[in-house]
Amino acid sequence: MKVLTLHGGARKRGNTATAANIVEVELKSLGHEVESIFLFEKDIKACLACGKCKQEPCSFSCIHKDDANGILQTMIAADLVIFTSPLYFWALAGPLKTFIDRTYSLYTNYHKPDHTSLVEGQRQALLITGSGPYEDNAEPVFTAFNKLQNPHKTIKAGEIYLARCTSPDKLEEEQKKHLQLFAQQLVA
Repeated sequence: MKVLTLHGGARKRGNTATAANIVEVELKSLGHEVESIFLFEKDIKACLACGKCKQEPCSFSCIHKDDANGILQTMIAADLVIFTSPLYFWALAGPLKTFIDRTYSLYTNYHKPDHTSLVEGQRQALLITGSGPYEDNAEPVFTAFNKLQNPHKTIKAGEIYLARCTSPDKLEEEQKKHLQLFAQQLVA
């Protein structure tokens, strides 16, 4: 299986990247091909909602000529996409949110009988880290992710929230085991 991890966080050795690495190592040990993209390093302009991508359906005819178009092509080729982000003010980190907005070009005719998507049937997962509890904190991110599956016509492969993430070197053994199990469930 081709797996793509889209990292929303800015720190390559931060909590989220460390947690995602545990998942990626487990997936590789199971024989899957894994590619990671750190979105913070990429030139991804914000969606302007101009509708140009809808004039030529699913053609990536975006007015922006940036890194998002190539990343979208990589995303289309993946069997499983793992979206990762630290929790910032009850939301995703900016680079991941900006990229998700650009996935608007992946589907056409949402809410109509001829709704199509270039990632239809793809497995998608969400990995979020934060220092606070899930309740009154992380819920909006997971709600939004669950709604994303509809226009994308994708399958939710899994979701995980790691609370009490204050330092990458302080991930508890139980959290690491939970991440390994999460990885196994993503491809089951």
